[in-house]
Amino acid sequence: MIYLDHLTTTPPLPEVVDAMQPWLREQFGAPAALHRPGLEARDAIDAARVCLAKLVNAAEPEEIIFTSSGTEAINHAVKGAALAKRRFGTHIVTTAIEHPAVLGSIAWLESQGFSSTQIGVDGEGRIDPAALGQAMTEETVLVCLHHASHDLGTIQPVAEVAKLTGARGIPLFVDTTASGGWLPVDVGQLGADLIALSPHRFGGPKGAGVLYRKSRVGVENLIHGGMQENERRAGTENVAAIVGAGVAAKQAGAALGQAAADAAKLQARLLDGIRGAVDGVQLNGPEPGDGRLPHQLSLSTEGVEGEGQALMLDLRGVAIAAGAACTTRSMRLPPALRAIGRDADLAKGTTLWSIGRDTTEDNVDRAIEQFAVVTAKLRALSPTN
Repeated sequence: MIYLDHLTTTPPLPEVVDAMQPWLREQFGAPAALHRPGLEARDAIDAARVCLAKLVNAAEPEEIIFTSSGTEAINHAVKGAALAKRRFGTHIVTTAIEHPAVLGSIAWLESQGFSSTQIGVDGEGRIDPAALGQAMTEETVLVCLHHASHDLGTIQPVAEVAKLTGARGIPLFVDTTASGGWLPVDVGQLGADLIALSPHRFGGPKGAGVLYRKSRVGVENLIHGGMQENERRAGTENVAAIVGAGVAAKQAGAALGQAAADAAKLQARLLDGIRGAVDGVQLNGPEPGDGRLPHQLSLSTEGVEGEGQALMLDLRGVAIAAGAACTTRSMRLPPALRAIGRDADLAKGTTLWSIGRDTTEDNVDRAIEQFAVVTAKLRALSPTN
């Protein structure tokens, strides 16, 4: 199988699997326990916390909170920060192309009396910081923005936004679940008060998410009933997954620049190859370069449906995603494509491609070949062609 869906999830690194094994077998103590197995588990979590803190350049390890997933980390950040500031206001500013976990959290907050403003994006999915600044009011208590778009690959001017939010004392949450482990995520340089990470997207295991919370930023707890995670998130920690997340963070930090450069070369090869082999393919988001994730492509193909392309490619040994991140099973036009003005018929033909650290030139060339064959077959079957 040629796996080109690394933005959905990545295979765990061998070092990650090896590090997790003892915590799935003989070292099974609960971190809250006072006996030796419990203390060993607690030490393992603390070591992983240090690794994640280094990856994002947190001031101290205690600013890292482990969750069950990136989605939970996003929910905790958005809901928790807004609720903590409720006495100062109930307005949130975000964009129209955020991850469903962000928009869903804001929708829940609106059911609790909050309001929100979604600012638009340009044809490549990029925001205008000035427009975001103008959307903030005296009632604004939180701004939510992604570092890089899951669906379009667009990298946002987060640091510029942070200057605006910082000047007004408004917390800034940055979703780095698509970029973490691939691009530098330095909370100081970004100016982020809160970020969410998904280690399983850079070689870690599923079952562990990461929330960074700057120490001075208030965040209400969402899960109650225990003293875990420095009293920030109740519930027995998934020690094996957290250990794996720590190892993945260490490996990602060491390979950060090289991994991105290698992926960018394959990204360009993939895009050039598809453009040369198939007519009527449009790239969503910016051209490859500094303004785009180095390992992601969103392509819309005329005269076909992306789901059909993905299913037929799967039968031919190529795994990609169709539609938009986390909304593959929905038949609605993805918000990100609507926001950039993509035609609804063309948007139906959208596929997402994402390269991993183990992807080869041969993988890319074979995927291009199969994509051309599949697209030709689907077009021949279409009654409109």
